[in-house]
Amino acid sequence: MQTEIVFAGFGGQGVLFAGQLLTYTAMNEGMHVTWIPSYGPEMRGGTANCTVVVSDQSIGSPVVRNPGIAVVFNLPSLDKYESLVKPGGLLVVNSALIARAVARRDVTALLVPANAVADELGSPRLLNMVMLGALLAKRPIVTLEAVEHTLDATLSGSKRALLEMNVQALHRGHAIGAGEAVPRLSRPARAT
Repeated sequence: MQTEIVFAGFGGQGVLFAGQLLTYTAMNEGMHVTWIPSYGPEMRGGTANCTVVVSDQSIGSPVVRNPGIAVVFNLPSLDKYESLVKPGGLLVVNSALIARAVARRDVTALLVPANAVADELGSPRLLNMVMLGALLAKRPIVTLEAVEHTLDATLSGSKRALLEMNVQALHRGHAIGAGEAVPRLSRPARAT
């Protein structure tokens, strides 16, 4: 089975890292993978997206015209990718930044208040893990435990201090994607 995913948003939202983390995790699980990033010349605020293909067989082409899944972090990305998702596909939408409804009725739309959850957890940089967790609740391409192992092996330097927060964000997103009640934190943690 082959799964084709586009992660899209602004630079600085962790779009490329979310796709790369999924790619590394799937590769560690013995799957065939491709990851193609695309971004504007700006460091932050420009467009950023990546295409991830995960398969249990060899991948014929990393180029994806009509993904089965689009994980969109902002309105321009929803505007661009909504029409491209295959019928029966999945749109994971950051509802904290996207006020409009998904127009298509032949895809599943999962609305995730990713920015709000990330802020509640203590760092806006966690929104990519919230979105990835929500995606994996609807399409369990890899397990959360496998993603946690990859995070543990990948985060280093100053980002290593954010490991536990990233894991929390991943689980919160997964709970939202699974439709579970998610209690609010009594007080948000703070990034160090």
